[in-house]
Amino acid sequence: MIPTDGSRARGSTLLRGGVTDARVAAADIMADLRGGDLLDAALDRRASGLDARDRRWVQELVYGTLRRRALLDAYLADRVRGGLARLDADLTDILRLGVYQLLHMRSVPPYAAIAQSVELAKRRHGIGASKLANAVLRRVDREREDETPSPSAAGLDLIDQLALQGSHPRWLVARWAERWGMDETRALLDMNNTEAPMVLRPWGLVREQLEATLEGSGVQVEDAPLVEDGLAVAGHVALAEIGAFRQGLFFVQDPAATLVTRYAAIPPGATVIDLCAAPGGKSFELARTASVVIACDRSPARLERMRQNVQRLDARNVTLVATDARETALSAVDAVLVDAPCTGTGTFRRHPDARWRLRVSDLAVSGAAQRAILRAAAALVRAGGLLIYSTCSLEPEENDAQVTQFLAEHPDFQLEPPPAGTVPESTIDAGMLRVIPQRHGADGAFAARLRRSAG
Repeated sequence: MIPTDGSRARGSTLLRGGVTDARVAAADIMADLRGGDLLDAALDRRASGLDARDRRWVQELVYGTLRRRALLDAYLADRVRGGLARLDADLTDILRLGVYQLLHMRSVPPYAAIAQSVELAKRRHGIGASKLANAVLRRVDREREDETPSPSAAGLDLIDQLALQGSHPRWLVARWAERWGMDETRALLDMNNTEAPMVLRPWGLVREQLEATLEGSGVQVEDAPLVEDGLAVAGHVALAEIGAFRQGLFFVQDPAATLVTRYAAIPPGATVIDLCAAPGGKSFELARTASVVIACDRSPARLERMRQNVQRLDARNVTLVATDARETALSAVDAVLVDAPCTGTGTFRRHPDARWRLRVSDLAVSGAAQRAILRAAAALVRAGGLLIYSTCSLEPEENDAQVTQFLAEHPDFQLEPPPAGTVPESTIDAGMLRVIPQRHGADGAFAARLRRSAG
């Protein structure tokens, strides 16, 4: 019998060569990431032909492999003669996927993880690669059963040890440890290596009504952190399978993003520009009380996905505009939200590929773009209006430093804290919003509320 992934998922059909289509998709996604693709887009494309159960299996495998990549590499480096550097990058990824199945996916029988990985290596790299994969994975399996210790941290300093065990780049761990200390940094790494919940925001009904509708259709939910009307889905459910989603009764948004719009405290009836709007969650939050939300983005593909959500929610006061935030020709309005492009270090649990793609130099690159967008946004705020600057980054270069420089260059703006009680007090720091994952149990977020003088 040719082994499958062990789950007997309906889509785990065998392709020529005896490899399940789910595992081929996983290897192809890893190859796409090496080529520069983003994880979400690669998953959508490569798993489009799989059923919901197989897609979920592929997501668990790929996301888990990326979250544990440093540890997996340490296991492999100890067992590959000459180290991983001598191997083809695609073969290394096949080995990573195989080791992750052995060590972290209990639903997968070891024989299936080994045999399928060996076959995949043979199919893509020849008999020599398959022999190497067979020897390495069998050794990992054998030593796992013998309770061989984890990769040795002997000779590593504390930062190196934490980077290895938490599976993050050392330079990030070092800067976080300097900022928060070792214990908090360890808590952040642990959180980044857990699966983020899907949090639902009611639309057109109250939380209790949405909860009753969801549970009536078999979708179990629980309280979400920080926002009293958010619902976190318990377990794994595909959005397309939820009737309430198709009916436009909710949209998906992490509580940290919801807090950005609450912190903004834009008066009801305002005309608002959301300059970097896609995928749209903040625009929809603002649309609850705004007269009009002009949602802008320069990506036609992202705007098209947002347009589908506008139609699904029947959000009639949201208008979509394709424009570059740095060069828009819109007229001045009551309030402008700049949810700036950033390194996304506050969302690593949702985007585990990002930690391995990020470089120190990216902070300077994103900072330059943020400054340009802020300068353009300032011209769109009427006298007495509000400019809200936000990111999903944890890094001061993209947050506090941007606000400080902007205020120095624009004396007609000043930092204005939100009204008391707008957001949890623990998330306010020097008048600015700061959501810290390991402290608040949500994604990371930053926001500053900047008021333009009336004169």
